Amino acid sequence: MAVYTQVPTEELAELIARYGVGELVSAKGIAEGVENSNYLVDTTGGRFILTLYEKRVDETDLPFFLALLDHLADSASPVPRALKDRDGVQVQRVAGRPACLIEFLPGVSVARPTAAQAQAAGAALGRMHNSLRDFPLGRPNSLGPAGWHALAERCGSQLDQIAPGLGSRVQAELKWLDAHWPADLPRSVVHADLFPDNVLMLGDRVTGLIDFYFSCTEVRAWDLAVMHSAWAFAPDYDAAVGDALIAGYDAEHPLLPEEVTAFSALARGACLRFLLTRAWDWLNTPADALVTRKDPLAFLKRLDHYAAL
Repeated sequence: MAVYTQVPTEELAELIARYGVGELVSAKGIAEGVENSNYLVDTTGGRFILTLYEKRVDETDLPFFLALLDHLADSASPVPRALKDRDGVQVQRVAGRPACLIEFLPGVSVARPTAAQAQAAGAALGRMHNSLRDFPLGRPNSLGPAGWHALAERCGSQLDQIAPGLGSRVQAELKWLDAHWPADLPRSVVHADLFPDNVLMLGDRVTGLIDFYFSCTEVRAWDLAVMHSAWAFAPDYDAAVGDALIAGYDAEHPLLPEEVTAFSALARGACLRFLLTRAWDWLNTPADALVTRKDPLAFLKRLDHYAAL
C-alpha cells in the first residue's frame, strides 16, 4: 500500500455517498507498500479501504482480481471484498484512477512473526489453495521467469548503483534459473505476494489475507516459496519460523515429493523476483511519493541462503 495520487475531500465524499455507508468522517493515506494508492476511510457507517490502482495494475485485470476475491470470500477465506455501490458498480473512477472501496478487516500485520504465527499463515495459504481448485479464471504471471529477464534488462547498469557487481550476480542467477526452473510442477492461481504485511493477525490467528494484485496462474508451490523467503528471515534465517510455515501449509495442502525437491529453486526464483522489483522501485520511485522504499539487497542475502542449500 502507498499514496501516489491525492484525492480531494469533496470527490471522496461524493464517492462515499454512492455506497450508502454513511457520511465521510475522515480519510488517511497509508504509506506501506509500493503498488497502489490506499486510504483508510472512516464513515458514520463503518471503516473501509479505498484503493486507487496505479500504473502497474492494468485496469483490464481488475475483473479477474475482483472475481478471485469474491470466490475466496464465498469459500470462507478471510479476504476483503470490493463493495458495490447502489448501482451495483465495483470499479469507480477517483482522481482519474480506477478505484474500489474495499471491506476493512480487523487485525494487524506482524513485523517479526513467531513460529506459531507462521504456522497459522502457512495453513491459511494451504486452505486458500484448496479453495482455488475450482476457480475457473486464470491470469499470466508477468513477473515470472520471462518477466525477470525483462526487468533486469530495464534496470541495466543501474543495478550496480545499488551495489557493485549486482548486475553480474543477477545475470548469473537468471542463467541458473533458466536451467533449473521446475515449470512442470502443478499450477494454480496463486497470491504471489503473501508477505507478513499482507496477512492480518490477531494473536496467532489469521484474520485477513489482502492485496491480491499480483495474483496469477503459476507453479503452485512457488506461492509457498514466496512466503518462505518473506517470513523466515529476521533478518537472518530463522529455521523455526521457516519450518513452521511449511508445516502449517502441508497440514492443509500436502506438498508433493517433487515440490519438496524443487523448493530451493522456487525460493531462489522468489528472491530474484523481489530483488528486481525492489531494485526497479528503488531507482524509479518519485521523490514526492508517500511511500516507503524497500531495500533490494535484503533479497540478495536471502538468495545466497537458498543457493547454498
